[in-house]
Amino acid sequence: MDMLSSTHAVLSQNMMWTIFGIAVVVLLALDLFLFNRKNEEPHFWHTFWMCVFYIVIAIIFGFFVMYEEGSDKGMLYFTGYLLEKSLSLDNIFVMSVVFSAIGVPSKYQHRVLFWGILGALVMRGVMIFLGEALVARFHWILYLFSIFLVYTGAHMLFQKEEEKPFKETKIYQWMSKIFHVTSEIKGEHFIVKENGKWHITPLLFALLIIETMDVVFAFDSIPAIFLVTQDVFIVYTSNIFAILGLRALYFLLAAIVNKFAYLKPALSIILIFIGLKIFAPHLGFEVKTWQSLTFTMLMLTGGIVLSLIKSQPENQ
Repeated sequence: MDMLSSTHAVLSQNMMWTIFGIAVVVLLALDLFLFNRKNEEPHFWHTFWMCVFYIVIAIIFGFFVMYEEGSDKGMLYFTGYLLEKSLSLDNIFVMSVVFSAIGVPSKYQHRVLFWGILGALVMRGVMIFLGEALVARFHWILYLFSIFLVYTGAHMLFQKEEEKPFKETKIYQWMSKIFHVTSEIKGEHFIVKENGKWHITPLLFALLIIETMDVVFAFDSIPAIFLVTQDVFIVYTSNIFAILGLRALYFLLAAIVNKFAYLKPALSIILIFIGLKIFAPHLGFEVKTWQSLTFTMLMLTGGIVLSLIKSQPENQ
């Protein structure tokens, strides 16, 4: 009986991975060949409905997980998705700065972001499966993740950021020394040949920086999701569905993301909460899955609402 139950569980998990893989391939194909076939300026309502579309697909998949794996797994998926989606707002701000500093026109930005998101799918997969192997072999590493998250959250909460021109940042200067970069946009091309030498265009230069920054941000988000759950299926799928809608979210929010003044403190508190949650059983109580999800939703909603209230007088 136990063997039959175990076999059924394996088949169910394989089926879920297959459905997830098909969903990702279909979404990427739709994005590349239907939704954004042409290089053109993004329109607000197009990006708005694209954003809604990706969120609805992610929610449907969450209910599918809940149906197949139970309500606890479903809530873990939604907690992970909310966490990754909110942390991706930092990516949006960085993308905006990169495109502005390098001078990438709006009509070519979606091409850069498509390949950037494709690269992020691969890199996140590598980091997540490596993280799973480390956690499985060295369970104590979760406590290191916890300490790291508490430190990161506290740093975000109390440290005042000094804005520095993008071209003065180390990553920009470092990449400028490694690659020959053309000073002009060459249509939609990433690489061109000039004077007998291959040069990368500003499009590829922007893509390389965005990919590098995504890896940097993953060092925050992946420990966070592993402290929510160690189920690699939940970790990876919540990550990927949050990333898939990132491009539409970028075009929708790039101009106003820095106006959400209270969102970063809300994210900081969420990271600290998740980091400290692992110590709860040692203090005689346990934080339930629904409590984590509720806390995350309340903090994000509160941060957004307070930011909107604060920005109202400025617009009047």
